[in-house]
Amino acid sequence: MNKLKLHSPDLTQANIDKLAELFPNCLTETRGADGVVKRSIDFDQLRQELSPSIVEGPQERYQLNWPGKREALLTANAPIAKTLRPCREESVDFDTTQNLFIEGDNLDALKLLQETYLNKVKLIYIDPPYNTGRDFIYDDDYSDDAESYLVRSNQTDESGSRLIANTDANGRFHSDWLSMIYARLKLARNLLRDDGVMFISIDDNEVDNLRKVASEVFGEENFVAQIIWQKVFSPKNSARWFSEDHDYVLVYAKHGDGWSPNALPKTEEMLARYKNQDNDPRGVWQSDNLTARNRYDAGLYPVTCPSGRVIDGPPKGRYWGISEDNFKRLDQENRIWWGEDGNNMPRLKRFLSEVQQGRTPQTLWLYDEVGHTQDAKKTLLKYVSFQETENVLNSVKPVELLQRILQLASKPNDHSIVLDFFSGSATTAHAVLKQNFEDGGNRRFIGVQIAEPLPKPEPGLGSIFEMGLTRVRNYGAEVRGQIDGAKVDIGFRVLKIDSSNMKEVFYAPDAVSQDLLSDQVNNIREDRTAEDLLFQVLLDWGVDLALPITQETMAGKAVYFVDANVHGSPALTACFEEGISEDFVKLLAQRAPLRVVFRDAGFATDSVKINVEQIFKLMSPSTEVKTI
Repeated sequence: MNKLKLHSPDLTQANIDKLAELFPNCLTETRGADGVVKRSIDFDQLRQELSPSIVEGPQERYQLNWPGKREALLTANAPIAKTLRPCREESVDFDTTQNLFIEGDNLDALKLLQETYLNKVKLIYIDPPYNTGRDFIYDDDYSDDAESYLVRSNQTDESGSRLIANTDANGRFHSDWLSMIYARLKLARNLLRDDGVMFISIDDNEVDNLRKVASEVFGEENFVAQIIWQKVFSPKNSARWFSEDHDYVLVYAKHGDGWSPNALPKTEEMLARYKNQDNDPRGVWQSDNLTARNRYDAGLYPVTCPSGRVIDGPPKGRYWGISEDNFKRLDQENRIWWGEDGNNMPRLKRFLSEVQQGRTPQTLWLYDEVGHTQDAKKTLLKYVSFQETENVLNSVKPVELLQRILQLASKPNDHSIVLDFFSGSATTAHAVLKQNFEDGGNRRFIGVQIAEPLPKPEPGLGSIFEMGLTRVRNYGAEVRGQIDGAKVDIGFRVLKIDSSNMKEVFYAPDAVSQDLLSDQVNNIREDRTAEDLLFQVLLDWGVDLALPITQETMAGKAVYFVDANVHGSPALTACFEEGISEDFVKLLAQRAPLRVVFRDAGFATDSVKINVEQIFKLMSPSTEVKTI
């Protein structure tokens, strides 16, 4: 029984709880003056969360620490000046699909997605580098302050230049890996819905460190499970010590109290246990033990079998699990099974129609249910042709493994967004399409992969990113004729991370000249298209990047409508043409868009630019107007 507190609220503890909700990685344990260890806030860490530069903090505390941790946190919080550029020629069903593939550094991608997909992702799955000593990891530069990082981020990178080999000869072998994963986990957590969950594949090399760093980011109370996946079907006789037959999948919920896994379908073996030996009209059933070990004084009484034999009571040391009155009631309802001859120890009949239809997921996943690495390679080879066998990735995961995760963490028709920011060969994207095909679902995926070159040059495949596109494109072509294309989305929209569409505007004060100021009137890079500008607007405004896009010509000018339909207002209308007149503005205002954007230098006269907001106030007062 809970006792009354009999004191005023502990406001300090309440404040700690509030801060822990906002910044779970700032929650720690410290020893007070009385020697008692208690929950507290790591103020140095909190200062770092709120600071645009590195904060020093030497105080010792219980936490996972490594060289570069503060710099990794600074990097995670620092803004970037980049954008996403659409690539229609590599996409499938570009205008209508809700699936996204993003090529580029996943740290940049996670930052770019922060506004648009904040608290909107249902499931995140990643398969990061395992840090085996042979992996490539991201070469994040932690030496800058936030402003310098913003300037540097606008520089165009060479394809794949952000990857470096992390060999075990590196003195920061674990530290570099931890810094890489820490920054990305922090940003990824922001994207999860309150009922969202993250699954992470890993092996023995970093599982301990990953669990500590993930518990810091998510809060250890939101740890759900450490699943063992049997990844091989036969032992490796060449192993030095033991044959490593498994990997792990760590599971963290954004809020452990608000998430629970879906039940899995019962197996054929489980269903086979249900029979109907007495032709009961309620259907098949299986018998269950009626006795228990726990002391239950009301569970000691004799029972009489239908054959007339009297059983004095349950076996020695056990008790009937129900009272005598309940036993008699169940017997009258034909819920007690006495054996075919009516002379056996009584058992309870449990009907299939009355028990939970699914099964509780377990933390041991065997390959015969979720596949193994050889299955994964066979599937990849089915949809991607290779001339060089070295290009068939050893770390590829089976589609069945990802389908199991989808079944546990999403429902067919809840429009779940599934994110994988270590997309690799696009197993997650493949699994989303396959699961939707099998259960008629409407899940959508976002896959992020850097343009990492293949181990060996491959005709038609320039990178691992292109391998993933080829795989999903070929799977979609295979099933396109078998589905109702209006109901199942098998396309994808390709976006590529690039420098901002806006010209470089970072100049030292003494470097600014009149020519530079004049150049800013037309502040858009010459090689950028109107559609490039549209996607940067979508990012800046936080509009879903997968909404349908249509283009119309109005008064001789190209106009983009995002999520336009017959009955509702477009989510966004954009025109980046020059010579915009008041008459043209009035045409757009008649469509009553929620948002409208023009090019700042696109108006015919200064008076038109001044009057645009007034025109919309009169004709479409709910429209938000902006320029770039």
